[in-house]
Amino acid sequence: MLFRASAKTVAVMALDGSLFLHLIDQFVHMHGYRPGDSETRSWERSIPVLAAALNDAGLGDVEVMLEYALPLNSKRADVVLAGVHPVTGEPSYVVVELKQWSQALPHEDDPTLCHVDAYAHPVLNPIEQVRRYRDYLVDFNGALAEHDERIQGVAFLHNATESGVAGLREIERDARGLLFTGDRRGAFLEHLRTRLSDKHPGAGAADELLAGATVPSKQLMSVAAQEVRERQQFVLLDEQQVAYRMVLNAVERAKRADHKEVVIVTGGPGTGKSVIALQLLGELYRRGVTAVHATGSQSFTKTMRKVAGSRKREVQDLFKYFNSFMTTEKNSLDALICDEAHRIRETSANRYTRAALRTGRAQIDELIDVAHVPVFFLDEHQVVRPGEMGTEGEIREAAARRGIACHVVPLESQFRCGGSDAYLRWVVRLLGLEPGGAVVWEPDDRMRLLVADSPEELEAFLDARRAEKYGARMSAGYCWRWSPEPKPGDPLAPDVVIGGWARPWNLRGDRSVSGAPPSALWATDPAGFGQIGCVYTAQGFEYDWSGVIIGPDMVWRGDRWITDRTASKDPVFKKSVSDTDVDRLIRNTYKVLLTRGMVGTIVYSTDPETREKLRQLAGRPEPRPVTNEEPLLRQ
Repeated sequence: MLFRASAKTVAVMALDGSLFLHLIDQFVHMHGYRPGDSETRSWERSIPVLAAALNDAGLGDVEVMLEYALPLNSKRADVVLAGVHPVTGEPSYVVVELKQWSQALPHEDDPTLCHVDAYAHPVLNPIEQVRRYRDYLVDFNGALAEHDERIQGVAFLHNATESGVAGLREIERDARGLLFTGDRRGAFLEHLRTRLSDKHPGAGAADELLAGATVPSKQLMSVAAQEVRERQQFVLLDEQQVAYRMVLNAVERAKRADHKEVVIVTGGPGTGKSVIALQLLGELYRRGVTAVHATGSQSFTKTMRKVAGSRKREVQDLFKYFNSFMTTEKNSLDALICDEAHRIRETSANRYTRAALRTGRAQIDELIDVAHVPVFFLDEHQVVRPGEMGTEGEIREAAARRGIACHVVPLESQFRCGGSDAYLRWVVRLLGLEPGGAVVWEPDDRMRLLVADSPEELEAFLDARRAEKYGARMSAGYCWRWSPEPKPGDPLAPDVVIGGWARPWNLRGDRSVSGAPPSALWATDPAGFGQIGCVYTAQGFEYDWSGVIIGPDMVWRGDRWITDRTASKDPVFKKSVSDTDVDRLIRNTYKVLLTRGMVGTIVYSTDPETREKLRQLAGRPEPRPVTNEEPLLRQ
């Protein structure tokens, strides 16, 4: 939240210009960069209009919370109003989405989407947008979990006329999401008076909402079966819902007209790609549409078969690999959902492929050919192996060669790392994946970052978090030899050796050995904590606390990172892979590992100079006293 005050105070500050400057200062302080022009225009033009409306309605003592951060993700509601209900006397809240649009038209296939001149692509109908913000808060704020009647959502299009946006009202079904225009300002004021008392201040209700405990997030694997087989488990927000609806609409169009379309959904870690993919698969499955989910990740696919397909073979068969379609008939599927599409390979053939199938055909072509609507979810910064080529450009080019329409939906908000955009930016700046150089971490209230002085300290800290019922895993760069699987009953080889501390890698095989889970279940089975995961078992998963060991393949020297391919034991880094590609892949590997944690990340480097640099960048270069609560860490 950027600012909180009574409606009276907001109106006064908006009038003298101090509110606008304060919001910019707060935004820069919290996020580390200046807000965009569209955001500042909204603060300058829309907030004064809302403040005036509240005061004209006699609601000057209602509490106004501007840019209210939704729990566990990076999205912010424009405004949350807090007050007392005039009839029940209970706390009452209104989520307000402010739009400066003068007109908008519903999407021809789907009124939950709409077209606005300022945007090249369809956007979410503001009624649906604010309804989903409202539902999300009910799901994740403890103050509302048992009192969903306390909160409503409204979209206030103060520059719009009724005729300019009339088509949007088609989805206005209930008070969870209502639309008001400048033409109906009087009705808007009257509605606010039915929800917020003019006789009681709203500060106490705002306190209660802000104090509401954040309900634990629904981790994908824990609800995967219900998502596919029964009903939607996640509330998709903004561009997530746009991507979801775009795919469903494309499938319907393709079925009606017997043609093809390609949809690409791009986004960084935690933007909800896998959640959208699973929600699409579930919806299409329940509709009886022929759709399959595919990845290049053995761990992810096997886990989904086990979790979502538990005791139901037809659901298990919905999860396949990118190389499963070499001999599949063209357009035999209505939809193919390619998750982790950055892991698409040049070809599906490998050393085990029969000679008759070694045609040299590109894997992207196979995936596009097999379905009327192939959908690709990808993050180009997660390419971690040579030969992975699932990029937006490659897919666009493959679609263009066939004359197939291609739609791209970028995802911006993210749900990993506690929804901390600041932490994700810190990681990509740290690793030199974005320009500007590494910066010092400024703690926010969403993500914790710590640096350990030893692997023993890292493990002890994570074990203490497990005792508090958090999930935790340790992972590392691929800098230690990986021994063959032991015989059943024999201990796992302690391959990751750092001084006097040694732990085994996660298993590579499909069966449990000596109490350790099979490779595909390392990230989700509680027994995975004793082993060190690598990027191939961690990618695509998340856990509460992530412990990351940076090995000698990436060290800090002077003012930059130096990657050392000779320190890597990854067999994919063959001589044919250039030093430039190895450098990029090593950095991408650590980006994946450093962005698995939902609550916090604790990092350790085997190199003393690198550890010292990490201490400085973690924002606390000086040691702090050891306490009984946790070991000596820099946070």
